[in-house]
Amino acid sequence: MRTATPPPVAPAGDHHDLAVVLFAVIVLVTLGITFWAGRRRGGGADDFYAGGRDFTPLQNGFALSGDYLSAASFLGVAGLIALFGYDGVLYSIGFLVAWLVVLMLVAELVRNAGRYTLADVLALRLRRRKVRAAAGGASVVVTLFYLVAQMVGAGSLVALLLGTNSAEARTWTIVAVGGLMIVYVTVGGMRATTWIQIVKAFLLVAGSVLLTVLLLVRFHGDVAELMRQAAQHSGAGQRYLEPGLKYGKSFTSRLDFFSLGLALVLGTAGLPHILSRFYTVPTARAARRSTMWAIGLVGGFYLMAIALGLGATALVGSAEVRHANAAGNTAVPLLALVLGGGNGSTGGVVLFAVISAIAFATILAVVAGLTLASSAAFAHDIWAGAWRGRPRRRRGARGERRARGRRALVPASRRARGGADAATGTAAERTEDGAPATTERQEVLVARIAAVGIGAVAIVLSLFAQQLNVAFLVGLAFAVAASANLPVLLYSLFWRRFTPRGAVWSVYGGLLPAVLLVVFSPVVSGTKVALFPGVDFHWFPLENPGLVSIPLGFLAGWIGTLTSPEPADPDRYAELEVRALTGAGAA
Repeated sequence: MRTATPPPVAPAGDHHDLAVVLFAVIVLVTLGITFWAGRRRGGGADDFYAGGRDFTPLQNGFALSGDYLSAASFLGVAGLIALFGYDGVLYSIGFLVAWLVVLMLVAELVRNAGRYTLADVLALRLRRRKVRAAAGGASVVVTLFYLVAQMVGAGSLVALLLGTNSAEARTWTIVAVGGLMIVYVTVGGMRATTWIQIVKAFLLVAGSVLLTVLLLVRFHGDVAELMRQAAQHSGAGQRYLEPGLKYGKSFTSRLDFFSLGLALVLGTAGLPHILSRFYTVPTARAARRSTMWAIGLVGGFYLMAIALGLGATALVGSAEVRHANAAGNTAVPLLALVLGGGNGSTGGVVLFAVISAIAFATILAVVAGLTLASSAAFAHDIWAGAWRGRPRRRRGARGERRARGRRALVPASRRARGGADAATGTAAERTEDGAPATTERQEVLVARIAAVGIGAVAIVLSLFAQQLNVAFLVGLAFAVAASANLPVLLYSLFWRRFTPRGAVWSVYGGLLPAVLLVVFSPVVSGTKVALFPGVDFHWFPLENPGLVSIPLGFLAGWIGTLTSPEPADPDRYAELEVRALTGAGAA
């Protein structure tokens, strides 16, 4: 079997022009989809947040897999496998197993019980502004972590494509991606985002199939030889194919691995941009079928990602992968260069450019979905549901007669909208005269403004995190989601005694420890690859906080419920249970 000769870290010469052209084509196609969808989009919140709820299970399954298969999957996971072998494979296993939790516990129930966001599910039985504010704030934090990962991946990819490791190239790439994601959300809403995800998922799977076929042809279908070559060029020998290269060096590293696995398996069910996808289909049955399509697509992709990571080590070499990008984020494009014929060959540069363009499309699509989810959480939950919503005051008989008189003046269509909003516990249900506290047009406008602000914050944070592996950054997002969102969601759906205080305590009891532990972990300071490598103020030994913060989220919700001064409302839980299980009254 032929032994690989490590190529230069990027294609050279005039072939940069081809790659730039393909990137431009990807941008133009996605912008075309955005403006096409923007012309078809109505002005209501239902269309902006849920795309009109008219996507088929197959379409939504592709969109779900497109949302999920991010830069962490295409770039980060393969890069970790290229650098750490067996330990890198563990990432892909955790990402895939997580979908079983989504399928069995939340997909249909969330579709029936909610309307646009996670907070809608909670507000159906826990009608408190504090609950909405807590859930909305946690969703914004989770999506920011995820956005940073995608934009860091974009910076690494474009810097490699241009043949430079300069910080300036990565910086301008991050800024450009941030600007594009703002345009996608503000102009096209959920309809445009969904179609971009569908196109991107198809391209991503097709590109992965192409690379995997070329890789297996190179090794004549001998997977054992592929693994032997990978071990030979890994710099670690047989240890590359065994557990412990990254997580087995000490007891702390083993705990870190367990913490990471826990976050990956439980975090998917709490990701806001994944939960919002279940509202784009008309029924709960369609949501379940969408999840099954997504499991098939995601499972097939991760099998190919394992092969591509091994191929990058075998044909490129771990040293060259690390030289191109210390975190391994460019392993797949480098493998494409070798499989196409090597540096300087037309086939190599074309395949390198095509795969890089697909990876760039992956990043653009995912950041659009994340930005939409975070802007929806801010506008629908925090602004309209918590801040603008006014709680009803107790009235005497005279006050009730006046209120009924004011409600009689409200048009029937407006009262109907208010009733629909009341079912989800939004601001409309809490006004004194029965009319919505905010109009849908106002809410959508705030969502667009929020997309701009959240995009700006994500750009700034990404500039500080350029040296971190994108899969690792996504692992942090999963940990925060599993700590803050999953406990309150499961308690609300399955625990009859759960109270508003328990919900607020559960969200903050998981969110705050997760964020604080990350701040005082080796991710931020104390190591060469930390956000601030020149200082050391870390005291928490683990890189992923899930092992501590996830149990704290469940514990805080339990304690908050037991100490609540008011008991749970059995009628509201019964309403939630009936709707979640049967879909009666669902949006």
